[in-house]
Amino acid sequence: MFYKIKYMTNSKSWIVSILLLLNYSVLFANQIISVADFGLKPDSRVNSVPYVRKALEACRKQPGSTLFFPKGRYDFWPQYTVEREYFESNTTDNNPKTLAVLLDSLHNFTLDGNGSSFVMHGRMQPITLDHCSDVNLKGFTIDWDIPLTSQAKVLKVTPDYFEIEINTHESPYIIENNNLVFVGEGWKSKLWSILEFTSDTHLVAPNTGDRIGWRNYHAEEVSPGIVRLSDPSVAAFYPKEGNWLVLRHNERDHAGIFLYHSQRINLEQIDVYHSCGLGILSQYSQDLSFNKVRVVPNASKNRILSGHDDGFHFMGCSGFIRIEECEWAGLMDDPVNIHGTCVRIVEILSPTRIKCKFMHEQSQGMEWGRKNEKVGFIENQSMRTLGTGTMTSFEPLNKSEFIVEFQAPVPNSLTVGAALENLSCTADVEIRNSFFGSCRARGLLVSTPGKVIIENNIFESSGSAILIAGDANQWYESGAVKDVLIRNNTFHYPCMSSVYQFCEAVISIFPEIPKPDIRYPFHSNIRIENNKFYLFDYPILYAKSVDGLSFTNNTLIRDTTYQPFHYRKDGITLDACRKVIISGNRTEGNVLGKNIRLHDMKPGDLKLRKESFFQLRNKP
Repeated sequence: MFYKIKYMTNSKSWIVSILLLLNYSVLFANQIISVADFGLKPDSRVNSVPYVRKALEACRKQPGSTLFFPKGRYDFWPQYTVEREYFESNTTDNNPKTLAVLLDSLHNFTLDGNGSSFVMHGRMQPITLDHCSDVNLKGFTIDWDIPLTSQAKVLKVTPDYFEIEINTHESPYIIENNNLVFVGEGWKSKLWSILEFTSDTHLVAPNTGDRIGWRNYHAEEVSPGIVRLSDPSVAAFYPKEGNWLVLRHNERDHAGIFLYHSQRINLEQIDVYHSCGLGILSQYSQDLSFNKVRVVPNASKNRILSGHDDGFHFMGCSGFIRIEECEWAGLMDDPVNIHGTCVRIVEILSPTRIKCKFMHEQSQGMEWGRKNEKVGFIENQSMRTLGTGTMTSFEPLNKSEFIVEFQAPVPNSLTVGAALENLSCTADVEIRNSFFGSCRARGLLVSTPGKVIIENNIFESSGSAILIAGDANQWYESGAVKDVLIRNNTFHYPCMSSVYQFCEAVISIFPEIPKPDIRYPFHSNIRIENNKFYLFDYPILYAKSVDGLSFTNNTLIRDTTYQPFHYRKDGITLDACRKVIISGNRTEGNVLGKNIRLHDMKPGDLKLRKESFFQLRNKP
């Protein structure tokens, strides 16, 4: 409703008029627009897409508005969705993406689900924010009736085969050419990997992880919902009777929530029960807040699986990332991964122009850089930064290659095969009071030169709890850390109960450096203090190429839940590190990892202070 205010001549009337205008502005700024106003009713099972699109257009005309969903179930089908091309980091390039809810250039906006359930159908991206700012998403869940990953109960195990029970209402399937093939809403896909979870705790079964694949098996149906699987080559690794299996059969091609070139975005009280790929992907976005956001299995559906891959994934983000009271479990990859993307130099065209290439197929097509952004020049064998430059242009040639131009000549020592890192797309990060539950891989991956605080969290990852990596040789996920504080966290079993890539210890600092040079450490200033480690095995900390590392005042407690199996038999391994301090650590019980082993460094680079437990094993 609009009001006309007559202009009056006396000052008192002017003041009253201004106050009225301010009051109406506040009302306008907090305008609540309900999807019910457009005919969408909860629990109707109709396609919500066209109604939500109309409601969003109304919100666009009223900046500062809130889109409100009366509590209930809302279904989203592919019909009437927007299709748009996005090159999403660490995601298969299946374009165009199908977008159930698209927030395109919306500003000062709130989407309030009011505790509603958003149920997807088919391969789609539930929520996409594209060039948005000051947006608040809250109060809803995301799920699929027919998920893009399946699960089954192990009924019987023999030396020759094992039998599983599949919920055919949730995961319909066929047997095709002796393969187990799942069929969904507009898709079908063949089983290619299996992950085993324990029947009672729903943790990843110890020492299973990625030890084998399931691509040469034979499948046959015993009766509806009962399937027999056999593969003589891996019979020794058949699952345990009574356990649960996650049956992986699809690929990651849509995120659950995609934040793209957006800033000042807040997510709160959201449960992502499932996704077609990464749970929440933030790409080239700035100043992000996550409060009480969970990527976990839907317990009401008796699920042990949640997302298809990572929970929270950040690529090329900047500003400040805050994660508070969040939770992850049942994922098929890492709960949190924060990194940039390195690209390889394939040709030096002139002193200021370089031709580059995306080396990993799941990074191709991205807009890697923009004018005035700062770039680091990396010698990829030692991972040493040779210098920095400022971009003046970014020119895509195709999905794989592009040309970057700089304000000044690049270093003379820069050669083909070296790498570039975008140093402007890096963030400060705080992760507090969160729970990293049992997932297929590691817990937290962090590779950013910004200030990082990891505090008061609980880790129960099946691999390393924390991985600090960075490379320009394989995954090309960049980001040498410069300031990391890991404080007051608790590391429980099942941390390190399975072995995955880069899982060298509970905390694994493992950049991929072909030829580390102690004169040029890659990471720096990492402090690990006042944490509790419940340890059943030897490796506690592995660190490679770090300048300034401390492991102080931690409590190490022996855990006997599982037997030791890791090939490393030292508690702390240091490789090409400088200025390391180990001090004041305490133990409870017969903790195994007493020894410290050094590689390619001098004993003088290690200081043992007030340390009664750890001892240096190898002395050159």
